[in-house]
Amino acid sequence: MGKLFTIAAPSGAGKTSLVTALVNSVENLYVSVSYTTRAPRAGEVNGLNYFFVEKPTFERMIDEKDFLEYAQVFHNYYGTSKSQVQRELVSGKNVILEIDWQGVQQIHEQFPDCIRIFILPPSIEALEKRLRQRAQDSEAVIADRLAGAKEELSHSHESDFLVMNDDFETALKQLQLIITENKLPQ
Repeated sequence: MGKLFTIAAPSGAGKTSLVTALVNSVENLYVSVSYTTRAPRAGEVNGLNYFFVEKPTFERMIDEKDFLEYAQVFHNYYGTSKSQVQRELVSGKNVILEIDWQGVQQIHEQFPDCIRIFILPPSIEALEKRLRQRAQDSEAVIADRLAGAKEELSHSHESDFLVMNDDFETALKQLQLIITENKLPQ
């Protein structure tokens, strides 16, 4: 049986980039692909970055209890497939769930021994700068993301480990150490 890890962070903190680098550098580590009702961003691939579904499909999946956790974030649903995660854990893979604070709380209730990691930005100002540099969102969306970031940050104390992403390589090394020191033997 593998080990379950959650990684949460406010939008723009570098969570996705860090998780991608982490999976590429640590053996036997799998990132669960979430379902979402949001539209794909440029370069995102269905089934690789997310499973992109329509809202009625997502709501049917909620009714059928297909999710370990789900939440509505920035007017879109996001959720983690129960069968997908269980299949990977049973196969012995260590699984990362890249989710928000609401999802972490739901997962921790079901898997109290999961390792909860939170990625912190150096500051709210740095976070805003990163969001603007991505050039993916309107001013209204950036304002929503910054408001959401403050809510997300208010839950950082609920994590087992905090990783400051002010230097990518340092943050990646910290994540690698957390994963390798806390995963089950292969």
